[in-house]
Amino acid sequence: MNLDDPRAQRTRARLRAAILELTVAKDPAAITMTEVARHAGVNRATVYQHFPDVNALVTDAMEDAVTHVTRAAALCPVDAPRDTVPAPLDALFRHVSDGAALYRRMLGTQGSTLFTTRLRERLTGELTTSFREGRRPPGFEDVPVELHAAYLAGALMGVLTTWITQETPAPADGTALAFWRLFRS
Repeated sequence: MNLDDPRAQRTRARLRAAILELTVAKDPAAITMTEVARHAGVNRATVYQHFPDVNALVTDAMEDAVTHVTRAAALCPVDAPRDTVPAPLDALFRHVSDGAALYRRMLGTQGSTLFTTRLRERLTGELTTSFREGRRPPGFEDVPVELHAAYLAGALMGVLTTWITQETPAPADGTALAFWRLFRS
């Protein structure tokens, strides 16, 4: 299959949209390829031509979300004042808040392990790259760059997960500020 073919791109976009809509309402582990096909308006064989299973489809569909979150985290200026949330971090928390139902499902206890692993790995990688390009907070020269990046990625994942999976999540701006203050300490 030629993934550059506009028809294949449209089909993949429909499949991604279908799985994301289904995931908001249902545990990804309980979604079948037949449901995805029906929701996307395609034949089940078509789904299998593009993705081997539901997990692969979910992972692919969430790639834009992973990219958005990791880029925003890596772009945060380390010299912003403690009481001023950097714009990329504010955008990250607003993005997660805007997609709360999906992120709650993906980061919660019934979420996709592939998604959380991919998000953590990408966060660590983006932060490592950012730190190597000179955007590392001062005072950590005695800590290996990769370890520092993994620590911050884990902290961000923990905060995002705890926040968005609460029954009534606090406002995004307040949570972003709390995270920034923890980060700056």
